[in-house]
Amino acid sequence: MVDKLPAPARIRALPSWLLGRAATHGRTLVRQALESDGMPMLHHLVLVAIHEYAPIAQAELARTVAIDPKDMVAILNALQTEGLVTRAPDPNDRRKNAITLTDAGRHRLTRQEPLVDAAMDALLAPLTPAERATFTALLTRVVETREHPGCDTDAGAVS
Repeated sequence: MVDKLPAPARIRALPSWLLGRAATHGRTLVRQALESDGMPMLHHLVLVAIHEYAPIAQAELARTVAIDPKDMVAILNALQTEGLVTRAPDPNDRRKNAITLTDAGRHRLTRQEPLVDAAMDALLAPLTPAERATFTALLTRVVETREHPGCDTDAGAVS
């Protein structure tokens, strides 16, 4: 058996490589946590988005969470079958479906919050609480600068 060589040192030193490795580990932890509650990670993402933006049109929901509209239909079908969401004609535009959470959907999200929090605690276990706050603030700044070019990058500066 041949031992796997580590990635070259130059690659291991790249922030993008490190972020990718951390993201992969974080997704694995969250996926496992949600699986313990019988929830696929994308279904959880959709529930969280509906909770925050409801009522929301089905097409807008798909764009918001970057899920293909055909895949969104399948996810919403599954969530509706479980009684976690409702789809009804949008009162402002009857051609659209407005998606909302049911009480069962809100309860399920509440039950999953500590699972996701525990996964994040496991991911960030090597960091102190202060380091976690700084790390999150710095990542937020990197992401927001990328998603909103020209924004004031000093606004959320961490000292």
